[in-house]
Amino acid sequence: MDTAIETQPDGIKPPEKLARLRLIRSENVGPITFFKLLERFKTAKDAIDALPALAKNGGRAARLKICPQSKAEDEIAATEKSDTHMVHWGETSYPPLLGHIDDPPPILFVRGHLPLLNKKAVGFVGSRNASINGRRFAHTTAKAIGEAGYLIVSGMARGIDAAAHEGALNTGTLAVLGGGVDVVYPREHRKLYDAMLECGAICSEVPLGITPQARHFPRRNRIISGISRGVVVLEAGARSGSLITARMALEQGREVFAVPGAPQDPRVKGANMLIRQGAQLTENAEDVIETLGGMMSCNLAERRRDDFHIPHTECITDSELEGVRTYIISALDYGPTDIDDVIRDVGGHVGAVATVLLELELAGRLERHSGNRVSLTAPD
Repeated sequence: MDTAIETQPDGIKPPEKLARLRLIRSENVGPITFFKLLERFKTAKDAIDALPALAKNGGRAARLKICPQSKAEDEIAATEKSDTHMVHWGETSYPPLLGHIDDPPPILFVRGHLPLLNKKAVGFVGSRNASINGRRFAHTTAKAIGEAGYLIVSGMARGIDAAAHEGALNTGTLAVLGGGVDVVYPREHRKLYDAMLECGAICSEVPLGITPQARHFPRRNRIISGISRGVVVLEAGARSGSLITARMALEQGREVFAVPGAPQDPRVKGANMLIRQGAQLTENAEDVIETLGGMMSCNLAERRRDDFHIPHTECITDSELEGVRTYIISALDYGPTDIDDVIRDVGGHVGAVATVLLELELAGRLERHSGNRVSLTAPD
């Protein structure tokens, strides 16, 4: 039987949308687990029904907290009341490239001009404490790239982000926030926020009303790179969060453009390091436009999530599954391990491994990492 996710672009029925919201809001269900559950059970309703048993099999003693239907209904109502779009993975309004990364947001909250999310895009990241020259470069370069037909994507932070957004206001720009789309952060960007509602768009995977927290920003960064065909990095220090975005872009198969700077300036050490490691040295908008223009004729090497199927485990007895479960718990540690290595070590029982990993994660005993890796959850 086919276990692929049932995708119905712009035709996901309201009950399934409600169930998908409940699923991603349930305890221990992150984006990767969300899609693994849909791949296995095909609908969010069936996945929710299976959660308690899966968590129990993974060793969880307490009952798993599943998002109540009433709470999900209240969130939908609040979203509609606030003039915010709730865009589900699988709908045509969902950014096309973002839908192919390993852990796309199951739901995006969007304010402003929704059609912008379907434009080909370029991301901009860099220092919050940017120089005058750095901000000017971001502004003029984003403006030129926008005029070439690209959506400019950034995080609406101080410095480089704000300059890139301002440069592209007339052509289309998207801010990806670390908090709810109704929360202006930083607060001094209220004028920019209002301008983007008028001329651009603002999105987040975080529910409305949530103030940005430090743990949200790495997750936010993988959306910036995931939406984009390429990411421009400028004035990024050696320990800058922009380097996390660059790494995510490379993992996602995106082009990384780095703007060089004077070695004496600590704000450019990260960008210079990226160039030494193979990022494209970028001096103007044409460097970006020409490179991406040459890529337009070929498809990015992306795995379609609905082409992935989890093999069934009917051929494996309960005792054999218990053996796989025991072996995986003993074989994993607190450092990330590649899932392919686990499958090879177990002996190729792909379906059994997928099932056990779901069970352990829902039980709170397993953590997933980028690059198809997992680790045991460290004890408190």
